[in-house]
Amino acid sequence: MRLHSGHQGQRRHEGNPVKRTSTFAAVCAAIVAGTLLITPAALAAPGGGPATGGPATGGDDAVLRGYAADTWKSLAAMTDKKTGLPADKLSGDLTVASDNTSPTNIGGYLWSTISARDLGIISTSEAFTRMKTTLKTLEDIERHEPSGMFYNWYSPLDGHKLTTWPGSGDPVDPFLSTVDNGWLAAAFRMVGEAEPRLDKQADALYASMDFGWFHNLDARAEVGLNRGGFWVTPPPGCSVPGNYGDEGADVFYTCHHYDTTVSEARIATYLGIANGQIPAEAYYGTLRTMPDQGCDFSWQEQKPTGETREYLGVSVYEGVYEYRGMKLVPAWGGSMFEALMPDLLVPESDWGTQSWAVNHPASVRAQIEHGIDEAGYGYWGFSPASDPFGEYAEYGVEGIGMSTDGYASDRERTNVDAGYDGCREATNPTPTFGDGVVTPHASFLALPYDKPAVMSNLAGIKDELAAYGPGGFYDAVATKSGTLADRYLSLDQSMIMGAIANELLDDRLKEYFVDPGFEAAVKPLVEAQVFGSKLE
Repeated sequence: MRLHSGHQGQRRHEGNPVKRTSTFAAVCAAIVAGTLLITPAALAAPGGGPATGGPATGGDDAVLRGYAADTWKSLAAMTDKKTGLPADKLSGDLTVASDNTSPTNIGGYLWSTISARDLGIISTSEAFTRMKTTLKTLEDIERHEPSGMFYNWYSPLDGHKLTTWPGSGDPVDPFLSTVDNGWLAAAFRMVGEAEPRLDKQADALYASMDFGWFHNLDARAEVGLNRGGFWVTPPPGCSVPGNYGDEGADVFYTCHHYDTTVSEARIATYLGIANGQIPAEAYYGTLRTMPDQGCDFSWQEQKPTGETREYLGVSVYEGVYEYRGMKLVPAWGGSMFEALMPDLLVPESDWGTQSWAVNHPASVRAQIEHGIDEAGYGYWGFSPASDPFGEYAEYGVEGIGMSTDGYASDRERTNVDAGYDGCREATNPTPTFGDGVVTPHASFLALPYDKPAVMSNLAGIKDELAAYGPGGFYDAVATKSGTLADRYLSLDQSMIMGAIANELLDDRLKEYFVDPGFEAAVKPLVEAQVFGSKLE
């Protein structure tokens, strides 16, 4: 039996009974009254940061404000004025936008609008109009009604659900993504808190979304795991028919679950638990690493070490990988996005002093040491991004990724294989890396954990690699050849906006996102867990 019940429109407050009362209430009132926290005149044009690491300065903050102002230009340019929906991507000259968008893109645009307002880049009235337009469109577009979830691809021009791909005409099997809906729902929480005049609209949209539809209670010792999502009609390839909701027809789930802890998909788990739509025990259902069980899991990148602990009756192997003297819980592909995107909204390091507070800085340090020392690129910051040599590619630090054929950090897709003790011989333990590909949004995500290194890295990417245009940093650049992905991706630009707003405004997005009910449901779970992570 599921942990939520009753009328769907009330589910948010069943698991979250206390209405949000932000510590920014007085500030919000001032904003609504028309008082900006920072005047546009205070914005400085972006310039080169320090060439090497050093103490963060007021100058760094002025540079960040300039980056935010330029980044906002790209987000404004890719957003349709009539619908309030951002395109998925935009050309580097800010003139040509794609005719597709996703729930994550829309959610990121909403929190970027809040960030732009609070940073003084746009006025209170403009931010209100923009967000109201977006919410109105979202109230009207097609959704999966029993779950309240949004489809994964819409046209930003009129909001219709895509069934053919723009340009090519290739068919699109309408899909509902767990993680993408998580980011949009997260944005609804922030809009309702940041703009009281939109609270009812945002809360109604949020309350209509039931994350229980994604959660398979029969997975992982019956504490459950989230599926990747579902289709409403059978797609080509693998799918699993079923229905995890309370009503409606069967849907067709992905054959995979989100089963690793260090994943951007944990945002949906947080929300489902806070709403009472999935059990609290599900937080411990995902894996830190695969177990150390002989050669059964020797396909993973390295042999983990760790110990088994129990949380809420769930037995958890707290496995870690070793990398350059550190110990950390790996992501599947070793990317910054997987490790740190949820940290934009959830105060994971503050709550998880024995877990995320160590793992996040270790993930950042691993990325820095890979880019600077191990691979010798001179730059760092590896995440899925627009590809300088194609359309889109997954980049990461394979040594801190769980999959042996995980995300490479260079164009050549250099594979690192140090072997698996007693099970798999090493084939490429000390590789020579090629044309490394870095993406600026990965550096911005690292701001809370090594600001001097971030500022130095971004200055080099901007000035030495010339990866900067009229809408801020281009999405990615190859460090050896200098080849640019001279495009802007909505998702990546929104991560930049959120990271800057948090850095300059004392974790403002986290304040908007976390309310007393969310904290009461989620904080004890995060506080309890113990990783084996170590920085040195």
